[in-house]
Amino acid sequence: MGTYIIRRLLLVPVLLFGVTVLIFGMLQFLSPVERSALYVRDIPKNDNAINGIIKTYGLDQPLYVQYWRWMVGRTDTVTGKRTGGILFGDFGYSRTASTTVNNLILTRFPNTLDLTLWAVVPVISVGIWLGVQAAVHQNGFIDQAARIFSIIGTSFPTFVFGLLMLLIFYANLQWFPPGRLSDWASQIVYSSSFHHYTSLLTIDSLLNGRLDIFWDAMRHMLMPILTLSYISWATFVRVTRSSMLETLRMEYVTTARAKGLPENVVINKHARPNAMLPVVTLAGFQVITLLGGVVITETVFNYPGIGQAAANAAAQLDVITVLGFAIFNGLILILANLVVDVMYAFIDPRVRLS
Repeated sequence: MGTYIIRRLLLVPVLLFGVTVLIFGMLQFLSPVERSALYVRDIPKNDNAINGIIKTYGLDQPLYVQYWRWMVGRTDTVTGKRTGGILFGDFGYSRTASTTVNNLILTRFPNTLDLTLWAVVPVISVGIWLGVQAAVHQNGFIDQAARIFSIIGTSFPTFVFGLLMLLIFYANLQWFPPGRLSDWASQIVYSSSFHHYTSLLTIDSLLNGRLDIFWDAMRHMLMPILTLSYISWATFVRVTRSSMLETLRMEYVTTARAKGLPENVVINKHARPNAMLPVVTLAGFQVITLLGGVVITETVFNYPGIGQAAANAAAQLDVITVLGFAIFNGLILILANLVVDVMYAFIDPRVRLS
């Protein structure tokens, strides 16, 4: 097991190198003047000043020199201060947010993480449960209902379902508003009396003993959670049902039944654990999608997460910000794949020997 994990860990630097090379290749489509936005907040209009920036940061040098400068930055010979460098968390300056890209990520990512923590449980648990029930009751009422539910959910565009949620629960019933917080809650959260322990609003509100703020934050997240859950359940039902049906036809399941084991034991102890490998892969990618920012959902509900910030940057052609988010999402993808691989080894011991 330890050897398997070490092999996977050794692949992480290689994958990170590949991601950075790919992003750096995209940067080469920009002119040196446009790439200088990585290092300065306002591009000077004076041509001599712009040329000075290009010379200082080596934007006219060979590609390997530019890549090295882009990764590690440079040290000012006068002040000794290091500027730039992806390895040091400097992704450039965001023109749309009027702040650095890494500061924008640090500001927006806790909101996306908060949404992910509350969405991932219903997304995975309900989706798997529906898929298992559909397979166990094949061709029955539950199976037919689950299949219809899955087809509708798969063909339903996310933004359409989100707009329906707004129409029903906000415009008509006025139960769940969009955004992140109500005005009265925002005044309390951003006051000196409210302590930010984790930067996750729902958790910090509980740690501060403010159940009213916790409920207000949940009210604003319920529509995004429901939208993400419904669209994801459709996929989980199809994958889990297919995997369970294949597993239920295996000889060891037939043998377990022939021994007289109760049906719930056959399903829960023998069939379901062995049917979870493709579901684990799907769950891993679902978490990656949520952590990377669900662009459409956050935009529809005006939720200030990573996805909404990326959408705003793309709409205003803020290439530097978009590429910064791409690097961040690549890092999330690599780490999440590592976690999924380790989970594989725990679920199926045969994977450790491969």
